[in-house]
Formats: sequence, structure tokens, C-alpha cells
Amino acid sequence: MATVSEETTTICTHCDRPIPSGNIDLHTVHCGRNLEKCKVCGDMVPKKHAEEHYFNTHAPVACSLCSETMDREILDVHKGEDCPQRIVTCEYCEFPLPAIDLSEHQDICGNRTEHCYRCARYIRLRDRYVHETTCNGVSEAPLGTSRDFRPAAEREPRPRRRDTPAPAFPKRHLLITIAITGIAFILGSFFYQKKSENSTGH
Repeated sequence: MATVSEETTTICTHCDRPIPSGNIDLHTVHCGRNLEKCKVCGDMVPKKHAEEHYFNTHAPVACSLCSETMDREILDVHKGEDCPQRIVTCEYCEFPLPAIDLSEHQDICGNRTEHCYRCARYIRLRDRYVHETTCNGVSEAPLGTSRDFRPAAEREPRPRRRDTPAPAFPKRHLLITIAITGIAFILGSFFYQKKSENSTGH
């Protein structure tokens, strides 16, 4: 008597699976009546669920963010990497916004400046990383000037004309000069008057 493993099989013409030859007739009737092969994946699915299988497994789907229709298999990749409405973050201000608006936003945001504490210059945000890796604490002089290039911490600040008061010494010197001139004038007048009185008395 043949064992199950030695039993001959026959390929079902409907589902293409090997079926024990003794059961092939019964299987073929049941298989053809109840099962249907999916035209997309080739799986055998119950005929009453064939449409549900297609829509749940293979039908194109619309992205919930941008409404673009695509194969279900690439939906997750689309939402994570390609969808223009996916939320991304600005690299300069970390503000979240749709990917489609990122380029325009960063063109503006990257042109904002911030103060470098090392060299005291104002650096554009888009140049901040490169500047931080190369900044040596030296402030570059504007074109056409002869300012030295010592580090900012060692450089003496230049007085501002509008805000810096005039030195105290010249002002005091002027007051002393006026006082001396006034005293000399008074003394001169006094001696002149005495001289005139003496001349008139003689």
C-alpha cells in the first residue's frame, strides 16, 4: 500500500497546485466553483471576496496629503520622501512647513544674519556653518580702510564722533585762559585809572 508521500499528484488546471490524484476530480469542481485567481498577484481568493481583495491589496490609492493617485506599494515612500505637501523643517529656523514651500522660505530665511561672537561680524545664516569652521576671531576691515587685523578682543575701540564728549583738559585750559585774561584786563584798568588820577593831580 502506497504512503501519502508516495501518492501520485495531479496539477489542478484552475489553481495550478499539485493535488493528490485520488482527490483531483472533487477538488477541481470545488476549486472552479469557489476560487478565483487574482490577476495581479496570482493568489487564489474566494470569488465572493475577489473585488475586496483587489481594492484592499492592489487598487491605486490617493495620498491623503496631496491627493495624487499611486500604487499602494509606493504610498509610504511617497509620503515620507516625495509628497510636496509633507511637512519638513527649515534648517535655519526649524519652522515646520510643507515641502513645496521650503525652497522659497529658506531663500529668505537663509539671508538673515546673526552676530558672530568671535569676530564681531554679522554672518548670513546660510553661511553660518562654513563661517564657524573657519572663523579665527579676526574681524575683516571694510574695503578702503587701513584698520589693523588684530583680534577684536585686542583692538582698542574707535571713539564715535557723535557720542564721545570733547576731552576735559582743553576745556579747562580755555577757562583758565579766559580767567587770566579777565584778571589782567581788570588789573590793567585799575593801574591805568590810578595813573590817570596821579597825572591829573600833578
